[in-house]
Amino acid sequence: MGDESHPKTLYVGNLDASVTEVFICTLFGQIGEVKGCKIIREPGNDPYAFLEFTNHSAAATALAAMNKRVVLDKEMKVNWATSPGNQPKTDTSNHHHIFVGDLSPEIETHILRDAFAPFGEISNCRIVRDPQTLKSKGYAFVSFVKKADAEAAIQAMNGQWLGSRSIRTNWSTRKPPTNTRGPNEGAPVNKRVKQPTFDEVYNQSSPTNSTVYCGGFTSNVITEELMQSTFSQYGQIQDIRVFRDKGYAFIRFMTKEAAAHAIEATHNTEISGHTVKCFWGKENGGSENQLNQGNNFHICHHDEPRQNSDNCFTSKINVGHVI
Repeated sequence: MGDESHPKTLYVGNLDASVTEVFICTLFGQIGEVKGCKIIREPGNDPYAFLEFTNHSAAATALAAMNKRVVLDKEMKVNWATSPGNQPKTDTSNHHHIFVGDLSPEIETHILRDAFAPFGEISNCRIVRDPQTLKSKGYAFVSFVKKADAEAAIQAMNGQWLGSRSIRTNWSTRKPPTNTRGPNEGAPVNKRVKQPTFDEVYNQSSPTNSTVYCGGFTSNVITEELMQSTFSQYGQIQDIRVFRDKGYAFIRFMTKEAAAHAIEATHNTEISGHTVKCFWGKENGGSENQLNQGNNFHICHHDEPRQNSDNCFTSKINVGHVI
């Protein structure tokens, strides 16, 4: 595997409030060439930084040399950052995923991993961050190789204090096992279902869209409470509209990022015994010919006045995701 496929970005935490990006770059630049540095400052918390080297070897050397080194009377915590694309991909689709909510803003990936490590082998640990500010959104996902380990972690860690908050743990909504049967079929769900990535989902809709379509339910199952409990983990919800006789709902989030995370995590997963589909809902009116034809699913609220174009939502998804 080439050097470029290895991580080159370090997390540097527990810094003194007086440190600057120039100081950090100079300090770590003694070990290897530094490409860039960004310090994150949050009220009430020690600053931390993300430091990118020009190559993996220099970053690895800096990690070994600088972790736990005392600088300005504070012991630095240095670890690999988990920014998207920095680390080699691992197929965790058949692993067992835990949702961790109510996460304190000061909690970093290595702290979260250390908290859950006693329960078994962790294949992935990801704190969801704002793509612009890199600040934690207050929730994370931890993946275990063994189901029993994940179950033990959920039972033991739910309600425990981590940092300054009591965390919530539960099963994450992920792709159901390949032997899961759909609600109306006798055959197992197709093994070759591919979960969309965050970037794929995010780029499928306009910058202002924050509405998610979720369908595939029977009328006696889908409720506003179910949608709230399922989707609130991904971000603040503005509005939920449930169409029980149609078996679907529309969930409008405060931000597009939250909606994209919800689609990424929930599409082709099982909720209350139903394998659901989650797409973008078109929040503004407009003619269908404004959209690419062929790869779009058009979902309209036929039980509302049809002359109002705002009542028609268009959901878009690349049909290549489902084979």
